[in-house]
Amino acid sequence: MLAIIQARCSSRRFTNKILTMIYGKPLIKHVISRVQKAKKITKVIIATSKNKSDDKLVEYLKKIKVQYYRGNLTNVAQRIVDTAEHQKKKNFLRINGDSPLIDPDIIDKAISIFKKNKNYDLISNVFPRTFPKGQSVEIICTLVLKKHLKNMNKFEKEHVTQYFYKNSGFFLIKNFTNKRKNKLIKTAIDNKRDLANILKNIKKNEFEDYSISKI
Repeated sequence: MLAIIQARCSSRRFTNKILTMIYGKPLIKHVISRVQKAKKITKVIIATSKNKSDDKLVEYLKKIKVQYYRGNLTNVAQRIVDTAEHQKKKNFLRINGDSPLIDPDIIDKAISIFKKNKNYDLISNVFPRTFPKGQSVEIICTLVLKKHLKNMNKFEKEHVTQYFYKNSGFFLIKNFTNKRKNKLIKTAIDNKRDLANILKNIKKNEFEDYSISKI
């Protein structure tokens, strides 16, 4: 399964956050490393923008030899479709670039569900959300997403699968849930406060092997 990590440097709430250092590595490197740990992922590609603001990200990806594709800055849905089509993939797994603690087990769980039924338009663990932010995984049918691009508004183009959830009656969606009952911390980094909270709760020796659950 192809994993597409969407990432850009021009985050409004935390500029250059994906290149912010966390325990000696840029945030995006943590995301890439964790996705690569998933047993069922065959390839990882970063979908970023053509804007000059993302040149430094591309330079870093070249340095660590990670493949990338550059597309539209704000129309993320189009950028993701273009990336998947460039890779000639009918389906792909989408991960946000601000998720340095994404659990490889959750990624493999989603792919296992997909392999049992490849007719789903969308496989998700956020509809409804039972996993904390930062553990979101979605497998999307490229053709279905492309077909509905023209119907999406500006917000939906930036947030990709919101259109599916808003119009869920028209799509075949499979959601899987978190079986743990205890409270879990948010592991997405939207702003500097999120980063400080993660560093407070998860020490360096716990970071590399962090896992939220056995699912």
